[in-house]
Amino acid sequence: MIPKTFEEFESTLSQNTPPKEWSEPLRSLWFDANGDWQASHDIAQDIHSTMGGWIHAYLHRKEGDEWNAGYWYNRANKPFPQYSLEEELKVLVEANL
Repeated sequence: MIPKTFEEFESTLSQNTPPKEWSEPLRSLWFDANGDWQASHDIAQDIHSTMGGWIHAYLHRKEGDEWNAGYWYNRANKPFPQYSLEEELKVLVEANL
């Protein structure tokens, strides 16, 4: 089942893996929300779209690599966020529901 809200997304985080029917962006965000930055990044770097660039930017921001994050925000046509990483995760998830 594809979640309809961020809260439904969060309720899946106790599972071992994200559902296979989810989109790659949503699966990438699930891994990040579950603390697996590398698995999230591995998926995001293979998503060749604006959304993939945005997720990639968020991940590098989370990593603390502001230069690389800025590059990817630019590629995704997004400004560098002025809000928390937690808020950006929620915004990203909701953009993919």
